[in-house]
Amino acid sequence: MLSRPHKIIMSTEQEFITSIKPTWCPGCGNFGIWTALCKALAELELEPHQVAMVFDIGCCGNGASWHNVYGFHSLHGRPLPVAYAVKLANHDLKVIAVSGDGGGYGEGTNHFIHTCRGNVDITYIIHNNHRYSLTTGQASPTTETGAETKSTPAGLIEHPFNGMQVAITCGATFVAQGYADQVDHLKELFKEAIQHPGFSLVDILQPCVIFNDKDIRQQYQQKVYKLEDSDYRPDDKLKAYQKAAETEKLPIGVLYREIRPTYESQLSQIKKKPLAKQEIKKVDISNFLKEFK
Repeated sequence: MLSRPHKIIMSTEQEFITSIKPTWCPGCGNFGIWTALCKALAELELEPHQVAMVFDIGCCGNGASWHNVYGFHSLHGRPLPVAYAVKLANHDLKVIAVSGDGGGYGEGTNHFIHTCRGNVDITYIIHNNHRYSLTTGQASPTTETGAETKSTPAGLIEHPFNGMQVAITCGATFVAQGYADQVDHLKELFKEAIQHPGFSLVDILQPCVIFNDKDIRQQYQQKVYKLEDSDYRPDDKLKAYQKAAETEKLPIGVLYREIRPTYESQLSQIKKKPLAKQEIKKVDISNFLKEFK
């Protein structure tokens, strides 16, 4: 269902939050992600009606009720096709798709790969807690090998899926990793991703205190380090690919960035004016219909 926000003259963080109380578990990393995103939108001086968000199913998808923007709650693994359509219909909007590691890298893998290829101007936020948590903790594509979960009681056999490496390989022009508990740092990543002209992936290390609770927050606190504190530059695909593979220490920041034409900027039909703002009175489809007579 598409929800419509109220138009605001001057936006603050609170303008992007609805009056509905979140139902996430106390201590969930989703709270940090939600706060960072609302802060980012406000600091970018956007208004709620200038933003469209498309949500997956799952814990992150429940955020559809708590963000005061244009919102669409999609099918599991399918936020990107909807976000793609929103962007092509009105490319003036800032379009953000939200998924978990399950829907984003499992059911939605095909959509993910081809949206990277197209470089459509969408920001894709992955709440990566390494589990299917809303359905009570089954293994997801990013779960660590050997993990004992409800769906893998003898230990997971498969190797974890690395969404950042796939994005870099398949053509995403902005790839970053954030940490849910470092809200101010994550806010800045969101601002960069939303402003970037092209497909942006922000994969977020998100503590799940119920189904991935083996000191996960303490582990992240010990392992994360900021890329901007080193001499790292996010302009080399090979180096970015290697950074995305690090597990002993976990880099947070922009891993890769490049500028190339977006998908929608190359469509002659919408170069001058968004499709949603074009007149349809003078459209003549009679020639198109001839072949169906």
